[in-house]
Amino acid sequence: MGTAHLTRRALLGGATAVALGATTGTARAASTEVPQLWHEFTRTPFTHPQIPYVGRAGCRGGARRFPRRPVVADVRAYGAVADGVTDCAPAINRAVAAAGRAGGGTVSIPPGTFRIDGLIQVGYDNVVLRGAGSGRTTLYATKNLTELIGVYGSRYGGTKSAWSWAGGLIWLAPKARWDSLVAAIRAQAWPFEGWTGNKRDEWEPLTPVEPARQGDWTVEVADPSRLHPGSLVLLRISDDPAHTLLQHMSGGGPGPAAYYWTDKTKLLSYVPYEWPVRIARVRGRTVVLERPLPLDLRPEWNPQLTTHVRELTGAGVEGLTLEVMETPQSPHLLDKGYNGVALQCAYDCWVDDVTVRNVDNGFGLVAASSCTLRRTRVGGRGEHHPYFCREGSHDNLIEDFTIEERTVPAPSDTQLHGINVEGLSSYNVWSRGSMAMGTFDSHRGLPFANVRTDITVDNNGRHGGDANAGPLFGARFTHWNVRVTNGRAGLMKIDGLAPYSATVAVNEVTDFDQIDVPDFTGDLHSRLELYPTTGVVRPRNLYEAQREL
Repeated sequence: MGTAHLTRRALLGGATAVALGATTGTARAASTEVPQLWHEFTRTPFTHPQIPYVGRAGCRGGARRFPRRPVVADVRAYGAVADGVTDCAPAINRAVAAAGRAGGGTVSIPPGTFRIDGLIQVGYDNVVLRGAGSGRTTLYATKNLTELIGVYGSRYGGTKSAWSWAGGLIWLAPKARWDSLVAAIRAQAWPFEGWTGNKRDEWEPLTPVEPARQGDWTVEVADPSRLHPGSLVLLRISDDPAHTLLQHMSGGGPGPAAYYWTDKTKLLSYVPYEWPVRIARVRGRTVVLERPLPLDLRPEWNPQLTTHVRELTGAGVEGLTLEVMETPQSPHLLDKGYNGVALQCAYDCWVDDVTVRNVDNGFGLVAASSCTLRRTRVGGRGEHHPYFCREGSHDNLIEDFTIEERTVPAPSDTQLHGINVEGLSSYNVWSRGSMAMGTFDSHRGLPFANVRTDITVDNNGRHGGDANAGPLFGARFTHWNVRVTNGRAGLMKIDGLAPYSATVAVNEVTDFDQIDVPDFTGDLHSRLELYPTTGVVRPRNLYEAQREL
């Protein structure tokens, strides 16, 4: 997909269809409101100052169907028994490994409850772990990641457990990298997390990239000889001593220029900004990308295409429930690792029709990009992060998600976040969600250009984040059509917090409990429209409307 396929006529025609197509009859038309921001966006969809273009977020550019791979292994053939007594984790992992040796395929788990005393690791391209449906196949987990792997301490010191924001009892990650991660934890060393390793030194340059603008679908490179259509490369953008890249991520202007960046050590550890992207075409020195540039490319930021750690691609988990043996929720930041499903260094991977229950943390994206979580659900005794998105995760789609109300009261020394994003993560979408608890947790670390749309939330969680992780928000955050059932404003109505961002069609809310002040001084250039919402907003879902364009 390139800009040549998106003519002005097509954009305006699609916008009209999306904004008005569902409006039939005089009475319904009278109650429909189309924001001015939407009309603006259709004129400049890739460069709008407040609303990011996320129409290509998700696995395979947001494809509605995931690949259906033939069944190459049934876990029963490898020793799995749905008797509630047999530890089936070794059998499931043997079946996954067999599928990997076969070059990919589906590993089938039939209906029933299968006990697992270990974690399930999907580390091979094009391998899909598929149950018979989240209401029919259950994996019953009895142990946590601290027991299974070891203590995963924080790289910033102290007694914090990194299982509070990483890892899963079903873990999708490249096998070689996952093996090294386990070895490092057991050696009490800090393991890799991101696309170029923990020290961000596991890469080599492919070619410098000439200056370009946010929203461009093509770049000019110095040397295209190592670039090939379909290959995944890393766009690497470094900051300069004046931190003008971080200012650009915040929308620019006097506020970000006056902000004191130098002492934000945790935030500075997240740069260079690393953005994985597939190459669509190579024409001489012109490279066409599969999605538009997330930021400007300026010479002072040394933009280049580079190699990266080997990604996991084409893998998925479908149609099962991961139920963890119920234990009390751990104190804040001391999670033992009763975690659900984690995707790490994964690209074009997915999770579909999966429920997790009684977990410390539900679904995680760690340096994961272009992945889709669809029809996922978090329930049971309550959790720290129902969803976390961190360490430079980009272009992911979380849709049709549910966070259930906890089944037991929260212990006094625990914390509830909700749908989390942090660590320069960008262009992620949360769409069509139902949250009986939690909040829109921007966990500092300057996440930017993320969208939450068409979500109902009982806003009773709190955000987190160390002060040295920097601002709560960068530019182009958008909250579009959000229904807050308890009337709490915190992190819902963000026109007074997020620079160059948009709050559209939120019901009336009031500040109470956790109240934040903006990180940047002066005019934030943030937009507020259809507040409080009084009718039906069109388009109802910003992500779906962008796809229609």
